[in-house]
Amino acid sequence: MKAWYMADIPEGGDQRDEHKTDPVQEVGEEQLKALGVLYWHIDVATHEKALEGICSERNYAAQDVITCSQDKLPNYEEKLKTFFAEHLHEDEEIRYVTEGSGYFDVRSLDDRWVRIQVTPGDLLILPAGIYHRFTLDNNNYIQAKRLFQAEPKWTPINRPADDNTFRLDYLKAVAN
Repeated sequence: MKAWYMADIPEGGDQRDEHKTDPVQEVGEEQLKALGVLYWHIDVATHEKALEGICSERNYAAQDVITCSQDKLPNYEEKLKTFFAEHLHEDEEIRYVTEGSGYFDVRSLDDRWVRIQVTPGDLLILPAGIYHRFTLDNNNYIQAKRLFQAEPKWTPINRPADDNTFRLDYLKAVAN
């Protein structure tokens, strides 16, 4: 996992590019943790036991697999637009990357975008209430396990949602 503060995407620019600032402003795991974002790297070849432990510890009861690529994801272009719209969820968003790569962008406490590059073996947990978005990188392919505490809730709540209870709870949690 690598993370950095994003430069603005220029007019007509490609969201799948890195968009690093000059000079690059890297963001470490501790900075992500301060935003409520949790990260593990788990070897793909032997991930089942470690993933089971995390699922048990965090009460994840269900999982599925998503493959994002032009030939595997129905309504590909529309889905990518939806994933890249800034939004929050009322549940954690948990992804374990098994193949390919992509970017999760999360808002910092000062409202800047932090781009998190995920590759095989990366497990990322975004807290409920954090503004975020997702995009593929220039490889245009990712496969990930999605983990859930209960039945999946797919409803993104697009920004602005500053009065959303989960957003308010998130802001209180990261303020401490």
